[in-house]
Amino acid sequence: MAAAGAINSSLRAFLFKTTTQSPFAPSFFTKLSLPTCLFLPNNHKFSHRPFCYSSTQLTSQEDNPRPEKWQNPNNNTRPNVLQILEERGLLESVTSDYLRSVCSDSNFGPLKVYCGFDPTAESLHLGNLLGIIVLSWFLRCGHNAVALIGGATGRIGDPSGKSLERPELDLVTLEKNISGIGGIIKKILFGSPDVCENAGEVKILNNYDWWKDVKFLDFLRNVGRYARVGTMMSKESVKKRLENAEQGMSYAEFTYQLLQGYDFVHLYEKEDVSVQIGGSDQWGNITAGTDLIRRLIGKSSENGTVVGSVPVVFGLTFPLLLKSDGTKFGKSEDGAIWLAPSLLSPYKFYQYFFTVPDDDVVRFLKILTFLNIEEIAEVERDMGKPGYVPNTAQRRLAEEVTRFVHGQEGLEEALKATEALKPGNADTKLDWKTIEGIAADVPSCSMNYDQVLNIPILDLYVSSGLLESKSAARRMLKQGGLYLNNAKVDGESKKIEADDIVDDKVILLSAGKKNKMVVRIS
Repeated sequence: MAAAGAINSSLRAFLFKTTTQSPFAPSFFTKLSLPTCLFLPNNHKFSHRPFCYSSTQLTSQEDNPRPEKWQNPNNNTRPNVLQILEERGLLESVTSDYLRSVCSDSNFGPLKVYCGFDPTAESLHLGNLLGIIVLSWFLRCGHNAVALIGGATGRIGDPSGKSLERPELDLVTLEKNISGIGGIIKKILFGSPDVCENAGEVKILNNYDWWKDVKFLDFLRNVGRYARVGTMMSKESVKKRLENAEQGMSYAEFTYQLLQGYDFVHLYEKEDVSVQIGGSDQWGNITAGTDLIRRLIGKSSENGTVVGSVPVVFGLTFPLLLKSDGTKFGKSEDGAIWLAPSLLSPYKFYQYFFTVPDDDVVRFLKILTFLNIEEIAEVERDMGKPGYVPNTAQRRLAEEVTRFVHGQEGLEEALKATEALKPGNADTKLDWKTIEGIAADVPSCSMNYDQVLNIPILDLYVSSGLLESKSAARRMLKQGGLYLNNAKVDGESKKIEADDIVDDKVILLSAGKKNKMVVRIS
């Protein structure tokens, strides 16, 4: 016990003191001038809360002694977040079933849970959204959340699920990515409209803050000596890479799990974080952290790290979000579903979910929305009834996910564009802003005012590039498929008039339901 305390004191002395000596690696620890901690107080007021799990009386499943820091003096009841995650298909593995007792026992105080996000792009994508959703479920059940951005570990790159080493990021790109990801997480978690009144606090941290002064030799002596190489080699992410003799794995990548493990040590000691969550491919990294905490801090009930034979730090994984073909949603594939509106407009984000297959929609409603299970079951029953209007379930899915990611304003923008851009929906007045909102998602061209005014409508379809020839335009016209600003074109004698140019800036052409062209007028 004394030895464990000495190790702990030594660790803090060596790893957290301010030093002027050369750090681990100069290029790795170059200072990033970024805000690294954002805080949401417990009394933060949200605009509306249409959803909140009702509190029910929950009882302890075990009679183990409880760490003092987890005592709950208010004795408020909380819904069991693990039970919720499990019934929605969001629970893959947990390091100890004792976490279920902690979540359901009203005598325990709220947990503090963290999820890490590597800044390998300037935006998170749909695959990352599950981590934010699981954090939000913990918040909705009264716990506290920490989102950790890997400003330091992002320089190495997580090898989990990768067949090749990630390309190194320059510091300018890294800073841009950290800022972009931090903004997305802040907007979603801080601005979520349906978090319960008893939601805990949220922090956004950057692990560069504690890595920037770590010295390599001190880290090896005080942390590396407690990491077992055999255990590290047995991790699935390592074994798969080592099977490829040509590519293999660099030492930097091999140590990633140790760096992430030490993040958990730091957050446990400095922030009282006791639970780490991540996708199923993070299991090895997460258990590396729980194991490192036990080895570094020691197994002693006196210092609050262990109660009986049950550890007080936990790891939890959720299934990866997969497409219908079984592949992951990622950012390296074409057509990634980005969460940043600058990379994917709310309209196109909405449209993606509006068009998911029927086979996926119920599963997505469970894991990507906060609708209660009974309501989702009703949606599923309605899909099998005669008279069901196709895509009704998809519309609900698209609305819920778009609101969570882009807020009510983003949802309204997407709905307005969706309605306005329906061919033949001439009752909805188009404006320049609405058309420009979808310009990044459909083909566009620029033409001079004199080129457009008084031009025959069929000629405009050809000169804009929407249709290849006037004969193709005539065929489409006879089929009733040509639309000018959503109004059906009745005859080829129509010529473009000044009133046809929306706000003197744009024209929207449609050929059929899906083929559109935005003509910008200069």
